[in-house]
Order: sequence, then structure tokens, then C-alpha cells
Amino acid sequence: MWNREHHRWYSPSLGRDMELLLFGHAGARCVVFPTSQGRFFEWEDQGMIQALGAHLQEGWLQIVCVDSVDAESWYARWKHPADRARRQGDYERYVLDEVLPFSANRSASPFVITTGASFGAYHAVDMAFRHPDRFGRVIGLSGLYDIKEMTSGYSDGEVWAHDPSQYVSQISDSHWVDAMRRLDIILATGRGDSFVGNNEYLSRALWARGIGNGLRLWDGWAHDWPWWREMIVKYIGGHD
Repeated sequence: MWNREHHRWYSPSLGRDMELLLFGHAGARCVVFPTSQGRFFEWEDQGMIQALGAHLQEGWLQIVCVDSVDAESWYARWKHPADRARRQGDYERYVLDEVLPFSANRSASPFVITTGASFGAYHAVDMAFRHPDRFGRVIGLSGLYDIKEMTSGYSDGEVWAHDPSQYVSQISDSHWVDAMRRLDIILATGRGDSFVGNNEYLSRALWARGIGNGLRLWDGWAHDWPWWREMIVKYIGGHD
């Protein structure tokens, strides 16, 4: 079996305790986000960790499964969308300033992957796209990348800053574009998924900026754990 560790600490970024699970002892560091309002143990419960068992045992991969704060951010529909976006910013600081340094102390690999399924894919993509210099690969599984779907179409500066479907085509910073061109981007989804159009749009928007990406369309709906287990094994090493 592979190394498994449970950790909990008070997060200064979020102002509350946060939990995570770490799997593996070495290799590329992979930050995993759960599905909508999901928990840090979701990938273990759903067999995703088991599917990547060989990678863990061989020391090719270290997986860090973080908890979500979706109920305090995008799913807190009683809040103004700008306030929900600001809480997303707190969550981002937690991952960047707390989780990544924690992981670096467990694995010497400088290569960092971020991934997730469904709403977890949104988190993975937004995190990597906003900070492409901090990540080497992002794998979005059946994701929704238009955050206005969560705000009834509303957008302002705070929402825009966390909406890949908007900022990918609008950011003019050449350093950001160059960093994005070095990022390995994989968007996998089902042809029958209700968000397939959003995935296709995002892929086109990236290519229009000269940012390469792999849009991988699977037959059928493919929006559930059996497909995600196959997808992650197929794409964890890069484009296929």
C-alpha cells in the first residue's frame, strides 16, 4: 500500500480549520479538488486514488485532496456574487500559500498538477489559469468554466477575475500569455455532457491566444465516477 496521511490545521487564509488527505511519498505533486460542495475524502471514497495506485506506489505521484468551501462561495446564493468571488479568493490563497508549501515539504518535485471533476474541474482550471507560473499541468474532467452559470448571468470585476470563460480572451499581460503557453492543459468531457459547449468554447478561446490545449471528447454523457476513473489514469501523464 501507499503512504496515506490525514492533516488538519487552522487556515489563516480562510479563518477556520481545513482538512486534507495526502497520498504517496514522492513524485509530481497533484492537488485534487472535490465536486460541488464535496469533501476531501471524496476521491478516496470513489476509487480515484485506487485507480492511481501504481503511480503512488512507484513514487511517480503525490496526491493532495483538499476540502471545499463551495457552500461559502459560489453556492452561497444568499450572498452578493462579488462577496462569493471574494471568498473564492480566500480559498485560492489557502491553496497557494498553505497547501502548496505543505506539499513541497513532502515531495521535492517542482512539477505541480491540479485536477478535479465537475465543479472541482472549475477550481482546478481557475487556479491554474490565474497562476500558470505555479503549475505544470491542469486536467479538467467534465468541468463548467463559465462561472456566470452560478451567478444568474451577473458579472463584475470580482466575478470576472474568477471566470475563465471571460478572462482567457481578455487578459493582455504578455507574461501571463507566455506562462499559459507553457502550461499543459487537458479538458476532458462527454459529447453528451450539458457543459460540452462551454468546454469547446474555452478550448477555442485558448487556441485563439496561441495557447495550446487538449480537448478530449468522450462518447456519451461521461459525467460520473466510472468515466472519471478512466480519464484520470489516461491523462495524468499528459496528453494522450
